[in-house]
Amino acid sequence: MDTELLQIEPPHLTFVFELKKQSSCLVHLANNASHYVAFKVKTTSPKKYCVRPTIGIIKPHASCDFTVTMQPQRSAPPDFQCKDKFLIQSTIVPVGTTPDQISSQFFSKESGNYVEEKKLRVVLISPPSSPVLLPVNSDLYHHDSLGGYKDRIPTVDGLENLPPSLTVAEEKSLEPTQDMEEDTTGEDMISKHVENDPRTQSKIEVEIGMKQGEDDLRLNLAKDYEELKSRLSIMESKLREADETIAKLTEEKRANTREKNLLKLELEMLKRKRNMKRPQVGFPLLFVCVVALVSVTVGYYAHP
Repeated sequence: MDTELLQIEPPHLTFVFELKKQSSCLVHLANNASHYVAFKVKTTSPKKYCVRPTIGIIKPHASCDFTVTMQPQRSAPPDFQCKDKFLIQSTIVPVGTTPDQISSQFFSKESGNYVEEKKLRVVLISPPSSPVLLPVNSDLYHHDSLGGYKDRIPTVDGLENLPPSLTVAEEKSLEPTQDMEEDTTGEDMISKHVENDPRTQSKIEVEIGMKQGEDDLRLNLAKDYEELKSRLSIMESKLREADETIAKLTEEKRANTREKNLLKLELEMLKRKRNMKRPQVGFPLLFVCVVALVSVTVGYYAHP
């Protein structure tokens, strides 16, 4: 493929970390190909994150979103560095394929399928109102309430230094979710892209992600409810039609049985009437025998 199947935004998952509170992040997928593309999301910590949806199909040159929700945590990771990672697999599927038909075989390179993989790392940020210590270039810098980092060392174009990319050991530790097979291949495509104002950027991303995630969840629930309701009404109408058909067939069977019994009775009566009205043809055998005996007797005496 000359171009990548999917364009993924953002390049990493950013969560506002607060103890005993959940946080959400919205990921946008854009299909760059002229084919139907299926995607699947895996994570190294399936019990820690909730992904909706984990699989899906994107039409040519269309887009799709999925939401990643981090469950409430009781403790913060050391130095606020999270080693959790996500893997997004994408492959071309035939036209008309539905999400229910997607299986692990679609994303198996051993079957000869073309599969693209992208890894996203998890970045934790503190709430804008609470100061925390974040490591930048192996030093600790204080994050004040105004959203700035004191003594921050900027890089080219004012972009902030991010933690180093994944190591080989970390890449091998990538495991699929509970309902997906293990697959640790793929290149690490982590991009370093942070706005000049981390407070504004993180706050906007979190608010937009949470709002869009809640709206998408409500919309999906409403769609699922309407779909189930329509399916239920269709099934009820089909059941009523089936009951009516069964009742009609049962009544016809009873009518045919009664008609058959009447025809049998009429046939028996006709047979009896025919036997009673049959005319007697010729002479009875006893009468013939008596006449023959009398004739022989008369003849014997007439010619001694």
